[in-house]
Amino acid sequence: MQTYTIKEASEQCGLPESTLRYYESIGIIDPVARDTSSKHRVFSQDDINTLDAIACLNATSMPLDDMRTYMENRTRGSNAAGQQIALFNTHVERLRVEAKFLKLRESYVQIKLSYWQAIEAGNEPLAETISEKAKTLARDLKFSPR
Repeated sequence: MQTYTIKEASEQCGLPESTLRYYESIGIIDPVARDTSSKHRVFSQDDINTLDAIACLNATSMPLDDMRTYMENRTRGSNAAGQQIALFNTHVERLRVEAKFLKLRESYVQIKLSYWQAIEAGNEPLAETISEKAKTLARDLKFSPR
């Protein structure tokens, strides 16, 4: 049976070693087997497969509590399908809000770029018009949910 050190596991799943230790300590990852003599963590291929799934959840910015719930429910199969669907529906909505905020931030940066391009070109009337738009956008940016 192939086994992996924490360094190798980290390299395969793309999560830092410290994150793997932390996820184990808070219950996202089940306790990892230990070498009998060195007491170092020894990861199996099944562990690596689990870490790959966790790394994908992490890449979507899923909250840790939701990741833990997802991992606990995975073993329950169809009995947990409703909970898993609800968890992902909530996460999709969270990502939609985040994407909307990211688009607003991008718009603000773009308008500031346009402002400075107008200044550089010596077009004061255009710069003033853009500045007014930037003020409105800045208000939206400051009071948007994050």
